[in-house]
Amino acid sequence: MTDKLAQIRIEIDKIDQQILELIRARAALAVEVAKIKQQQENPVYYRPEREAEILRSIVANNNSLLPDHEVARIFRDIMTACLALQQPLSIAYLGPEGTFSQQAVEKHFGESVNMVPQASIAEVFKQVENGNANYGVVPIENSTEGMVNITLDNLITSDLQICGEISLRIHHHFARRDPEKPLKIIYAHQQTLAQCQRWLATRYPQVTLKEVTRLNHHLN
Repeated sequence: MTDKLAQIRIEIDKIDQQILELIRARAALAVEVAKIKQQQENPVYYRPEREAEILRSIVANNNSLLPDHEVARIFRDIMTACLALQQPLSIAYLGPEGTFSQQAVEKHFGESVNMVPQASIAEVFKQVENGNANYGVVPIENSTEGMVNITLDNLITSDLQICGEISLRIHHHFARRDPEKPLKIIYAHQQTLAQCQRWLATRYPQVTLKEVTRLNHHLN
């Protein structure tokens, strides 16, 4: 058993080196692509439609033991790291850190980009319009409350255009300091209260619900 395990580990090490060499080769090609684009009048380094095309092909050809979403995540991180060699991306999103908008950034762009939280949706638009960020990520629709009107208003008044869409499954966490003490007030964002209204009404029908814009201000 020990000899067999040692042999498997040797094979894994060999495969890891092969993967590393292929990543090195891909990064080198990404740099060559950047050199060609730099000769263009208005070079566009990030093309979401090209990324989507690659990921669809990868998932379609995935016959490994890894699920499609994990394989897509791995390749998205590789593509983002290679893109950073061409043009480091700065992404403005509706903050603070830890929001669903940040999760959307990580899902779509990977973690190799510079993520810049903004205090409002309008500020996200402003950062992109002023050239301080390459792209902005804002909520536009959810299954319970429908369209996010503030985002729509900014889209109407801005010259910016939608260039990609991110679907994100939402999970909320219910946190309290002392479960033994009577619960009087539940603080949450308006969207969160709407999304969890049935759960809250069933378990805490007598508790006061208060809307807040920044939940972390009320956690101390």
